Amino acid sequence: MPPRKAPTARQRRLGAELRKMREQAGLPVTQAAELLGTDRTSISNTESGRFGVSGERVRSWAANYGCPDAAYVEALASMADERDKGWWDDYHGSLSSGALDLAELEHHGVAFRAVQIMHMPGLLQSEDYARAVFEEAVPALSPATLRRRLSYRLRRRDVLDRDQPPHCVFLIHEAALRMQFGGPKVARAQLDYLLEQSERDNITVRVIPFAVGGFPHAGGSTLYVYGPVPQLDTVQTDTPMGSAFLDAESRLTNYRAALDRTEERSLRPEQSRDFIVDVARQA
Repeated sequence: MPPRKAPTARQRRLGAELRKMREQAGLPVTQAAELLGTDRTSISNTESGRFGVSGERVRSWAANYGCPDAAYVEALASMADERDKGWWDDYHGSLSSGALDLAELEHHGVAFRAVQIMHMPGLLQSEDYARAVFEEAVPALSPATLRRRLSYRLRRRDVLDRDQPPHCVFLIHEAALRMQFGGPKVARAQLDYLLEQSERDNITVRVIPFAVGGFPHAGGSTLYVYGPVPQLDTVQTDTPMGSAFLDAESRLTNYRAALDRTEERSLRPEQSRDFIVDVARQA
């Protein structure tokens, strides 16, 4: 199989999980290659995401490694058997790989939990609000690039409309509610849209008021995406250089704890809706 030119974050994740499985079995690459009847280069390329692997081979490797977690193995096998291109591939070459990886992560997530400090969650942004955010980019975006990014942002929202949508908990800081991207009219319409989306069965919106003071990771936004099994959870954070994807077990544990503490300090959903209505009246 020819090597991939640039494996996606999801393809690299599959390879990393196979490497983790081998290491937990206490097998060096050379010994694993002998056990599996292949060569060490093939294993190394698969574990780096440069080579693809079939779901059946994932099951075979897991059996040889003695992995006892059937649900985990099946989740990895399903990842391996993914062959269809996603809608985000339409934006290849015009958006960063991090943006495409985020859309793929959301597409496969079974539940989300997010903290937003200065912006509305991307999945809950109205078209006018998203346009206003993009218009603040430095250097300024060309009209064609702005349309492309706006189209991508709006298509991401489709994940909330699928037959079995992910359950989402959005913890939104008061600062994000009061930032008037696009001016008062756009800001009020965005708050109305947020209230409308909060009525969905699969969406919970909770506000973090200024009055609660500090909370973990207050300096940046966080998206925690739950996978089909806990081992495949992923944290996405925004950095000045683009998206960062974290999946080390210790990092996931810490982020879950931080999100728990933040959610405890946020208003209940009913209180949050009343709070958003008050902010909209003041806009």
